[in-house]
Amino acid sequence: MTALVEADRAPGPAAGEPLVVVEDLVKHFPVKGRAFGGKSYVHSVDHVSFTIAPGEVLGLVGESGCGKSTLARAMLGLTPVDSGRVFFDGVHVARTRGRGRKAMRRSMQLVFQDPFAALDPRMRLGTSLEAPLAQHGLGTREERHQRILQVLGQVGLDASFLGRRPGECSGGQLQRLVVARALLLRPRLLICDEPTSALDASVRAQILNLLVELKDELDLTLLMISHDLRVVRHICDRVAVMYLGEIVEVASREELFERPAHPYTRALLDASLPEASAGEGEFGALRGEPPSPVSPPSGCRFHPRCPLVGERCRTQAPTLGAGPTGRLVSCHYPSA
Repeated sequence: MTALVEADRAPGPAAGEPLVVVEDLVKHFPVKGRAFGGKSYVHSVDHVSFTIAPGEVLGLVGESGCGKSTLARAMLGLTPVDSGRVFFDGVHVARTRGRGRKAMRRSMQLVFQDPFAALDPRMRLGTSLEAPLAQHGLGTREERHQRILQVLGQVGLDASFLGRRPGECSGGQLQRLVVARALLLRPRLLICDEPTSALDASVRAQILNLLVELKDELDLTLLMISHDLRVVRHICDRVAVMYLGEIVEVASREELFERPAHPYTRALLDASLPEASAGEGEFGALRGEPPSPVSPPSGCRFHPRCPLVGERCRTQAPTLGAGPTGRLVSCHYPSA
C-alpha cells in the first residue's frame, strides 16, 4: 500500500515543452450490416495533431458526432488507435505498461458528461469516491477518508454527502462529486467531456467557475470538450475546432472569436454567438446536415455545406497549416 503523501504529482515537463502531444491520430470503427456494403468504417478521428501546454485550457469544439469524445478516450488510452501517437509529459501513452501505466492513469483523469451515468446508483457516494484511491493502493482507510473530505471541501461540498446515493443529489451536486472523484488522485491533466451540457444555466455557470478556480489552485491542465461556444469563451486559452473527424482550425480564444479563419468556425459563431461574430452574421445557420462519417466527401470535408466553396475544395483536401497570418487552419481560402 502506497501512502497518500507519495501520490503527489511528479514535476512537470521542462520549460517550454508541451504536457500533451497528439501526433497524426487515426481511429476508424468498422461498420457491420449490408446497408453499407463490403467493408466500411466510421472515420471518427482522422489524422489529428495538436499540443497542450502545462497549465493551459484547450477547448475542443464541434458538432455532435464529429469525434471529440473518441479523441478524448484515445488520448487516455481507453480506446486503441489505428495509427498515430499520444505523448504525456514525453511518454508514449499506448506503450506504457505496468506501474508506469498505472501512474500515468492517475495523472490523466476524465470528467464525464452525464453525472447520473458516471456514478453507480446503488452505491453510496463515499464508497464511489474511495474506489479510485483503493484501486491504486493509496493510503490507509483513514487516510483515504481524510483525502476525500479534503477534495469535497475543494468542490464546495461536505461530509454529509458521503452517506447519500446519487438519486438523493441534484445534477449540480453530482457534477461536483464527479469532479471531486477525478481530483482525488491529484491529476495533472483533466479532460472534461461536455461537463455542463446536462445542467441548467445557473448550475452550469457554477461548475465552470469551480473548474476555473480549481485549475488555478491545483495547477491543472484542462482539455475542455464542448459544443457550447459560450463555455469555451468563458474558460479556454486556445481553441481547436473539429469537423467530421478532422481539426480544421486552432487559434487563441481572442483570435478565434474576433477573427475566425475557417468558414466552419465562422458559421458556428454566427449560429451560436451572433453578437460576438466578426462575420456580422453573413453565414447564418449551417446548411444541411454533416455528411456521413462512413463516406466523407472528397476534397474538403466541409465543402458540401460551405458558402465559399470552389472547385479546388471539391477535389483537393486542405491540410492544417499556417495561414496568411500564421493561424493554423485547414482551408484553401482562409479569411484571416
